[in-house]
Amino acid sequence: MKLHRNLVFATIDSLDLIFNENKQADKVLRNTLKRDKRWGARDRGFIAETTYDIVRWKRLYAEIAEVKAPYSRPNLFRLFTVWATLNGIKIPDWPQFEDTPTRRIKGRFDEAIKTRALRESIPDWLDALGEKELGKLWDKEIAALNNQAAVIIRTNALKTTVKELQNSLFDVDVETATIKGYPHALQLKERSNIFSTEPFKNGWFEVQDASSQRVAQILNPEPGMRIIDACAGAGGKSLHIASLMENKGQVVSMDIYQSKLTELKRRARRNGIHNIETRLIDSSKAIKKLVGKGDKVLIDAPCSGLGVLKRNPDSKWKLNPERIQNIKDTQRELLDSYSRMVKEGGQLVYATCSILPSENTDQVKAFLKRDEGKDFTLVLEEKIYAHKTGFDGFYIALLQKK
Repeated sequence: MKLHRNLVFATIDSLDLIFNENKQADKVLRNTLKRDKRWGARDRGFIAETTYDIVRWKRLYAEIAEVKAPYSRPNLFRLFTVWATLNGIKIPDWPQFEDTPTRRIKGRFDEAIKTRALRESIPDWLDALGEKELGKLWDKEIAALNNQAAVIIRTNALKTTVKELQNSLFDVDVETATIKGYPHALQLKERSNIFSTEPFKNGWFEVQDASSQRVAQILNPEPGMRIIDACAGAGGKSLHIASLMENKGQVVSMDIYQSKLTELKRRARRNGIHNIETRLIDSSKAIKKLVGKGDKVLIDAPCSGLGVLKRNPDSKWKLNPERIQNIKDTQRELLDSYSRMVKEGGQLVYATCSILPSENTDQVKAFLKRDEGKDFTLVLEEKIYAHKTGFDGFYIALLQKK
């Protein structure tokens, strides 16, 4: 592979914003990729994948390159050199790459990978927490979460079938495969810009990981019900729920951010969904109005996001023990408050994209012991690990109200 100056510089600029200005990787790349209209799919793919790769392996590469944050521009080029050398790419004869110790890189790599926190490129505190909570599973799980995420899409059953979607994507050179046990899922065989395709514009599918698709399956909404999605965000799960309800009944999608609910409305229109009502949680009144009104309530709780490190590798550099404790406090509050919206005989689903028992099983057990959870019983829980499925790490618990 020959390195092109403008693509390498765009990658370095992106890393500078992510590492030194604490900007979100996906937003940075969205802006970077608009910089030059002449860039084709391969050029944009190089910038995005290289940037994500260096973000994912930041600690390991910094150890090998002998650089520390904040990263100066020469230091960012040293990180890039480590990435290129370990990927067998010839370093060009540019001023920016002078004095790079390419010969020492391999030796330092062999030494660094003897230590798990360096090998898996994670902070020491996170390595200790993962081992404490997951024991021997942590080794396999953190290794699996360092792999690039597959692109999974969910068929919109209101508009098409899996087979019809598969054929229409094949017509535009996008090959997919079905996934056993996931009735609406298709996995892309190669990454491609599917958002520019007619099937996407026509609302035939949404991008949604297979593990995330399990949430609505376990919730099992039926046409005519009133379902409350209490932490809806931009609404991936609300859209799935509405399609399973065949547009009959009502989905109340709630969130504390109006911008996310506005995006949900836009997505619902493209999906041909008209049984979703969005409600902003701007005070406790929003919850009080719905106490005892939901046939089923979904709490897709804020979490550490450790189960989705494959697609958000920058989040491991933004987390810290205090933040995780704050998240767990919020989860507890949401369970106590939002569970009140379940009517008698109704069901509650608590879900996170975390793999930590302290955010998952422990939260549910503690809730069932508190007064707020005394009317609920645990029907089933599903712990989804990336090293077993290849998809995101997830937790889903189904609770029945008396």
